[in-house]
Amino acid sequence: MLKLVAPTALTLALLAVPAVALAQTDEIQVYTGAIAEPGVFNLTWHNNFTPDGIKSPAFPGGLSNNRNLNGVTEWAYGVNEWFEAGLYLPLYSISDARGPTINGGKIRLLFAEPHADDRKFVYAVNFEFSWNSKHWDPRRYTSEIRPIIGWHLRPWDIIVNPILDNSWTGGVKSLDFAPATRVAYNLNPKWAVAVEEYADYGMLRDILPAHDQFHQLYAVFDHSAKWFDIEAGIGFGLTSATDKVTLKLMLSRDFNPKTKN
Repeated sequence: MLKLVAPTALTLALLAVPAVALAQTDEIQVYTGAIAEPGVFNLTWHNNFTPDGIKSPAFPGGLSNNRNLNGVTEWAYGVNEWFEAGLYLPLYSISDARGPTINGGKIRLLFAEPHADDRKFVYAVNFEFSWNSKHWDPRRYTSEIRPIIGWHLRPWDIIVNPILDNSWTGGVKSLDFAPATRVAYNLNPKWAVAVEEYADYGMLRDILPAHDQFHQLYAVFDHSAKWFDIEAGIGFGLTSATDKVTLKLMLSRDFNPKTKN
């Protein structure tokens, strides 16, 4: 079923096109293709703080990313072995200039090869559809196409997300290319360390000069604890167009209605 649904959905999504590259984000994560088991709810709480970031907003009236906290609660449900549906609500920020703000919301549809964590080679595709407040994005509606390709080479994991951002105007060449990559080493079943890179090259039809591109390198650790999973890291900007330092924290937990938590 995935072999039929994913390419069809990808073809439809490519009819959309992208927003300009924006530095701020509610979610700093490389998708591995793993999804919640059928009938299981998952809650992931994303937070990232930029103690030393770009001081000017990406567009007039937008948020400055310097000393800014961005976050979102992500609600997900395993519909079946190859499909997970998600809802991000609320997206929020706490900034020096505006104080607390609500930035919008989005839905997520993830189509994945079943039992990705147990496979040597994994592939999947994720779609997100967003509604944005005016201070978060100059376009009210945007979306994301996130292919997922990975290799589990025990104890190493290599995951690539060649993300295409879009805003429902223009053509395919206007898609914004913002890939994310993760190389992780699993110390044991409960602990892993990783290096992640997040980039934004600009539109496919007009790739930005190197100094104007967004490139941020993260040192990350993952820990599977009794009550929730933790992912935390610190990122450093590699270009003048990138926030110098960003901290990220994710807390995640499954809620299985068939068992007591």
